[in-house]
Amino acid sequence: MSLETMFNVAGKSVIVTGGASGIGRAYVEIMVECGAYVCILDCDQDGLGQTVAQIGAEGWPGRVWSIAVDVSDRRALANAFDAVARKQGRIDAVFANAGLDAGPGFLTPEGERHPLGQIDSMPEDQWDRVLDVNLTGVFSTIRNAARHMKMTGGGRIIVTSSVAARVNESFVGTAYMPAKAGVDHLVRNAAMELAAYGILVNCISPGPFITNIAGGRLKNAADRAAFEAQSLLGRIADPEEIKGLALYLASPASSYVTGAQMTIDGGSSLRG
Repeated sequence: MSLETMFNVAGKSVIVTGGASGIGRAYVEIMVECGAYVCILDCDQDGLGQTVAQIGAEGWPGRVWSIAVDVSDRRALANAFDAVARKQGRIDAVFANAGLDAGPGFLTPEGERHPLGQIDSMPEDQWDRVLDVNLTGVFSTIRNAARHMKMTGGGRIIVTSSVAARVNESFVGTAYMPAKAGVDHLVRNAAMELAAYGILVNCISPGPFITNIAGGRLKNAADRAAFEAQSLLGRIADPEEIKGLALYLASPASSYVTGAQMTIDGGSSLRG
C-alpha cells in the first residue's frame, strides 16, 4: 500500500458532531482538505454558519455543509443521520465529538474550595446535562452510525474522550470524569460488538487543548497555568495537532485498529 493510498479518505462521507469549533473543527478541516465530504452536526447555529463559510472560502466549497442539532435530542439526531445518508449516499466515518464543559471543580487552581463545584451544591441539572451530552450523546451517535454502516458494509467511528476518563481533576467539574470514563467503556464494548460488521470503533483521548470547552477558563491566568503544568511539554495543545491522528483513524492506515484509546496529551496523564 502506497503512502497516498494508506491515508486516502477522498470521496468519503463523513459526519462530525460538535464540529463548529475546537477539536471538532480540526476534524472537519483535515477531512475536507483530504477530499472527504463532511456534514457538521452542532447546536451552535452561528458557529456552524461561520465554519462552513470559512472552510468553503479556503478552497473547498461544496465539500462541507451542516445541520443544527443537539446530540441529546435523539429523534433529531437520527433524522440528521438519515439526511446525511440521503444527500451523500452513505456514511463512511463518524466523529462523535460533541461535548461540553462540566463547570468548576471542587477546588480552584489556587487550591481554594469552589462554592459552585462542591458535590453537595453543584446544580443537579448541570450533572444531567453533562451526562446527556458527553455520554448519552456519544451512545446515540454510535447507535446511528452503526445503523447506517451495517447497511453499507462497514465504516469508522472515532469518539473524542479525554484523559480525564482515567485521571481525576479537582478543578474540573465532577460530572466530566465519570462521563468520559463511561465513554471509554462504551467505545471498547461497541468495538467488540461491531467488528463483525466491519465497523471499527476507536477513541481519541486529548489532554489540555485550546478549545471553546475550556476557552473561557483559559482567559484566567491561574487556570491556564494549571493546565500547562500538567503537560510534560509545558504548554496547551493547538487543535491543529490532533489532525494527524484523526486522519489515521479515518483512513486505511488504521485498518487493523479497533477498540483502541489513543492518548494525545503532551504526556500530562503520566503525572497521574
